[in-house]
Amino acid sequence: MAETVPVRCPACHREHRYTAPAYPCACGAPVAPRLDRHGVATPVSHRVWQDDWVTVHCRSCGRGGDWPRPEVGCSCGVVMRVPVMDAQDVTDQADATGQDTTPDPNPDPENGTGRRATAAAPDTPAAQPPFHSVTIRTALDAVTTTALYLRWLGYRGVRRADQRPPSGIGLAARGVVAQVDPAVRPATLRDVECLWLTAMTESADCLYFSLTGYTADARARADTLGIPLFVLDLTGTPRPVNEPAGALAGTENRAP
Repeated sequence: MAETVPVRCPACHREHRYTAPAYPCACGAPVAPRLDRHGVATPVSHRVWQDDWVTVHCRSCGRGGDWPRPEVGCSCGVVMRVPVMDAQDVTDQADATGQDTTPDPNPDPENGTGRRATAAAPDTPAAQPPFHSVTIRTALDAVTTTALYLRWLGYRGVRRADQRPPSGIGLAARGVVAQVDPAVRPATLRDVECLWLTAMTESADCLYFSLTGYTADARARADTLGIPLFVLDLTGTPRPVNEPAGALAGTENRAP
């Protein structure tokens, strides 16, 4: 059941009711951060990538992953970060209530690329839960849904890329780099080639996610280089627009 807590704005002192959203774990169970009822909401004065994420562990399988940090906006214009409980707080609380917090002793193993090993992956499409998208209203929403989609595909350790792309926002995981382009113009040939060169230096695969699509020469070069291209619709659902992306989207249940 979704957890709801009162959140008081530190600026105007209005009180809001906040319900933590749940996101799907790789095992299919819904995962939501544990909210701290006794904590104090803090206003967001400037954005730092590391502060926009919080580590949450799945109660079903014990996996830990980075999820969007809970936030709520006040009508006075202040955006607040909702306090969450850290891992030790959750463990102590579970011990006090007698809940079992022991992780699954047999989580999906990973191969050297950071994706789930083939032998441990489900062998039927029905075993993979559907992807739950995040409605895109801002550039951060586009990054969030891309990070969730990469994790859903089987990539682990999704984070901000070390190298900043010429346009958009770079993400990286074990064995892959991805570019999220929230621009209002289609991604260009140069954008695609720069991503490919970055992936080459990292000895990794690469994927491109765009809100407004791609130019014809960008799509042609991506096909030549084997780069999967996705378009993010406003519902937050990544849709493949070339053959490499279609092949990847059709095999995410088997995470090679």
